[in-house]
Amino acid sequence: MNYILLIVGFILLIKGSDYFIEGSSNIAKYFKIPSVVIGLTLVAFGTSAPEAAVSINAALKNSPDLSISNIIGSNIFNLFMILGLTAIIKDIIVEKELIKKDYLFSILSFIILFTLIIINYSYKKILILTRINGLILIIILFLYLSKLLKNINFKNHQVEQKQLSIIDILFTIGGLILIIFGGKLTVMSAISIARLLGLSERLIGLTIIAIGTSLPELITSLVALIKGKKEIAVGNIIGSNIFNILFILGLTSIISPMLINFESLIDLSILIMGSLVIYFIFSDLKISRLEGLSMVLLYLLYCFYIIMR
Repeated sequence: MNYILLIVGFILLIKGSDYFIEGSSNIAKYFKIPSVVIGLTLVAFGTSAPEAAVSINAALKNSPDLSISNIIGSNIFNLFMILGLTAIIKDIIVEKELIKKDYLFSILSFIILFTLIIINYSYKKILILTRINGLILIIILFLYLSKLLKNINFKNHQVEQKQLSIIDILFTIGGLILIIFGGKLTVMSAISIARLLGLSERLIGLTIIAIGTSLPELITSLVALIKGKKEIAVGNIIGSNIFNILFILGLTSIISPMLINFESLIDLSILIMGSLVIYFIFSDLKISRLEGLSMVLLYLLYCFYIIMR
């Protein structure tokens, strides 16, 4: 039964992502909003909904390992597997501003999280993310979004004008509902399968749940690329990683302070180093198919590492 639910979840994610991209893109055209902004905000927030649901529920159930490992695992999957697979299908060419500003900010958000945890350790002698830390992360996200919207020069973006219809609104809302429900269904069935196989909570968070909650980002980016909306494909991944760290971990730690396992700190370090590696790959504003394949292989190597440790 769990395997059937897993397949149903995948189908809901695929169709939901398709509807969501179509509806949100048309709404963006009506308001003359650049696709890159939609990818970094609306689409990114929508596809991060499963991570939010899992992490907040884990915090309420006093399972911090599951919460933070889900976020870190999802971000690593987003960067290496999703970007890698997307590049294998088609070379990714992106705007310089997206890499120099938004992608660098995503790396900065990882470093800020790492720094807050280390500062807490130096004072409290435990690895923890406090409510004050969570509030700091939320404030940083608010400042980022404010600056993002303020600095966008709409005149420099050629946006096709489109009439707004009720269908576009229904597609956006309905697609988001399918994404959230499909992600939840996929994760629940995957957890049941994983536990039957005797996997640990942290390993489940870093692999099964991380991959499951990242499926909306994966499907959304692939569908966006196929539809020729590369700004949404890449912006979705960068924006999702920012939302995962600043919003989801921020809100989760406000709800309940999170004790951090040392192994999770290692995984966060891997995320930071991996992000820097991809930044250098992005230096020519393109990810080739060969580079995409290398990123996928690096992710598989990481999975082998966490399974063996």
